[in-house]
Amino acid sequence: MEMSDSKYIYSDAELDRHEGQVVEDLKARSLEPIADPDAWLDEELKRNIVLTSVDTVLNWARRSSIWPAICFPACCAAELMAVEGPRFDLSRFGMEILRASPRQADLMITAGTLTWKMAPSVRRIYDQMPEPKWVIAMGACGVSGGIFRSSYAVVPGYNKIVPVDVYVPGCPPRPEALIYGIQMLQKKIAKMKAVPDLPEMLRKGDRA
Repeated sequence: MEMSDSKYIYSDAELDRHEGQVVEDLKARSLEPIADPDAWLDEELKRNIVLTSVDTVLNWARRSSIWPAICFPACCAAELMAVEGPRFDLSRFGMEILRASPRQADLMITAGTLTWKMAPSVRRIYDQMPEPKWVIAMGACGVSGGIFRSSYAVVPGYNKIVPVDVYVPGCPPRPEALIYGIQMLQKKIAKMKAVPDLPEMLRKGDRA
């Protein structure tokens, strides 16, 4: 392999001339100061400021963390347990906590035949639940008394005792039906008025 006698490919004068030209071009483009790239400020505002209403925020929190209380389950309890299992995963709706005390619950899931003898207890449990509260009538017995509605001892539907928000028919209803009923209740909660009007608050203050 032959070696070239020249020390550099380019002469020193040519390198100096090229370097000087680069410096002069940069000086020509640098007459004005570069503005601060504050586009991040607008992006920060867009990403972290949301314009909404108090009703929307409160209703979002309520429908995303419903705590149900089980009320006298019968045959439908098997389907309710299936919904709580890993296959249907009720916890993805924020409802994995089943409360034993009505004072810690805001949803009553009625899943069984109700007799007139037990009706006062159901009403008492409902009254002990804090506001806001909702009721899902699960199964034919909870909706209308089911096959026992003709009996003198059976209440023909929980809506005779407590106000029912969503009806889930079936004997028993499938887990998918209960999940659909829960989604209907969440849509209903999203449309509620969470913050009372000012005149209504003043009236309550006068009565107190």
